[in-house]
Amino acid sequence: MDFTPTEEQAAARDLAARIFGDLATPERLTAAGTGSDPELWKALCAAGLVGAVEELGLLGLVLLLEEQGRTTAQVPFASTCVYGLLAVAAHGSPEQRERLLPGIGDGSVVVCGAFPAQGGVRAVRASAQGELTGTVPVVPWLRDATHVLVADEHGELWLTPVTDATRVEPVELTAPWSAGRLTLDGAAAEGLGATEAHADVLATARTAFAGLQAGVCAGSLARAVGHVNTREQFGRPLATRQAVQLRAADAYMDIEAIRVTAYEAAWRRDAELPYATHALTAAWWASEAGRRVVDTGQHLHGGAGADLDHPVHRHFLWGRQLDAYLGCGAEVLQELGELIVSEEARP
Repeated sequence: MDFTPTEEQAAARDLAARIFGDLATPERLTAAGTGSDPELWKALCAAGLVGAVEELGLLGLVLLLEEQGRTTAQVPFASTCVYGLLAVAAHGSPEQRERLLPGIGDGSVVVCGAFPAQGGVRAVRASAQGELTGTVPVVPWLRDATHVLVADEHGELWLTPVTDATRVEPVELTAPWSAGRLTLDGAAAEGLGATEAHADVLATARTAFAGLQAGVCAGSLARAVGHVNTREQFGRPLATRQAVQLRAADAYMDIEAIRVTAYEAAWRRDAELPYATHALTAAWWASEAGRRVVDTGQHLHGGAGADLDHPVHRHFLWGRQLDAYLGCGAEVLQELGELIVSEEARP
């Protein structure tokens, strides 16, 4: 087991860090409001970072998403790579890969995922002719997408153009993820992979978004550390207070736990090893520890952390959104326990 990035992964991560650092500034994020940043998306695609994920693997994507999370850049990077590029590359037919992957790589095809969290009702039905009917109340990045990957009531995956949807209504989430309500009424769709593809895509998504959460938390803690080192109380920096140091240290350890579990799950998928339990473990840490870290980041800012316009509040919103996305901690833990019991019961 070796999580050391390859030369290509490290180069892609450094390039992503520069692009996000230059373009995902607090001023640009404020100007974007609750929408995405099309110029940043074009820059990422022009740099080849989306298309490179096919070669970089899930571990490479996790590294890139960490950099996005540090700045909370508002682009559909995770969704397009998980529900589009990696899903089509792993489960698409040769014809689908040839037709779809180039467009996903250059940014002209943006994919989002209609995946309800664990325990959610899959209300979409598919006819024998591949026509989809049903409503998905919340689909992150739907307003930016050209295609949506839908899980039907039987767990089968379907890819349909957003233009074929009966209706797309804007929905605002805790985080500004350009979400929408998807209503399908006989929408034409093409199947993607066999039934087991759903479990793989869901595990991939949980791993990738855990990596995004690691970056969100790291950005929150970095802002908090900068604040307590410069903010003085009774003539001394807040960072000299033991209580502040302990909270920051606990947050750092939580971030490392999110990161290493996401790395392990991603590495195992890239190595074609079983990784379902590892993805759930990463998702649990991302939910439980992620919530603690973004709470700490906001609390260590004191009164400034209560300012809705302060950059650290954006990390708080993203962290709380990721806490519940694809299943909150308690739901994921239950699913993990059931999976472990079922595996132990096998002969």
